[in-house]
Amino acid sequence: MEYVNLGRTGLSVSRLCLGTMNFGPVTSQDDSNAIMDHAHAQGINFFDTANVYGWEDKGLTERIVGEWFEQGGGRRERTVIATKLYGDMGQWPNDGKLSALNIRRACDASLTRLRTDYIDLYQMHHVDRSTPWEEIWEAMDILRQQGKILYTGSSNFAGWHIAQGQEAARRRGQLGLVSEQSIYNLVERTVELEVLPAAEAYGLGVIPWSPLHGGLLGGILRKQADGTATRSASGRAADALEKHRPAIEAWEAFCAERGEEPGDVALAWLLHQPAVTAPIVGPRNMEQLDGALTSLEITLDAAALARLDEIFPGPGGTAPEAYAW
Repeated sequence: MEYVNLGRTGLSVSRLCLGTMNFGPVTSQDDSNAIMDHAHAQGINFFDTANVYGWEDKGLTERIVGEWFEQGGGRRERTVIATKLYGDMGQWPNDGKLSALNIRRACDASLTRLRTDYIDLYQMHHVDRSTPWEEIWEAMDILRQQGKILYTGSSNFAGWHIAQGQEAARRRGQLGLVSEQSIYNLVERTVELEVLPAAEAYGLGVIPWSPLHGGLLGGILRKQADGTATRSASGRAADALEKHRPAIEAWEAFCAERGEEPGDVALAWLLHQPAVTAPIVGPRNMEQLDGALTSLEITLDAAALARLDEIFPGPGGTAPEAYAW
């Protein structure tokens, strides 16, 4: 396993991040435990979750991870755990978003569910336009002083939001954001316009979510043909398939020529992007985790990367050159 620093910090994380969103709603406690143990055995030390995961039973996923930590054996010590707050955890005012009150309550609740006394990376799941940055950073600073969190990250922020947050942190003499978690894959490359340049300029590590675009890049046409399509038969992948069918046909042909699985190549492409720290892989079973690990062994040369830019052009570069002279 290769390790890199998370953004401009000294924190070492694996090049793949284990996403836990399926733990609970899709994957049982026992299977989740086995996946996490296997991730450690393969050198993955970076796990991502969120307080809302579990969906109908919000907090379930954090509880599953916490029960795994409680088994001991160095599980917590060897894990860089990242979780998130923002989404409503209840029906009352202040049960969500980024007020100082909810930041305090949400952190304490996540610590309880995770059965740990600190969170390595505490991420804002969405920007909160109604709460001033000074309030957010004061609340986060208190958590750091209390030893409850070590680093702060963002998720789904625009480039402007990253700049706002970092400049507010700079005025307070704080470290500010160290990472940004965005949707980023061969199909969805909008972040290349301004989010990635902002992240690089401010020293944030980029943690892509949905690296296979909900299964669209995981060999969906082949799976539909042989009747093995499951998750990719609905949701983001199904909605995007007809729009991108010619590109997906070319994509799967490209991967077949290389003799490699489309999902593995999609992850490898992200690992070749300079701003990317670690794509999030969210396996539903052990087989999917093992498949994701294969991406670490794939090398894409300049010709292969150029061909992928032809198949999936993206926005055409960074702003404003991508849309102006």
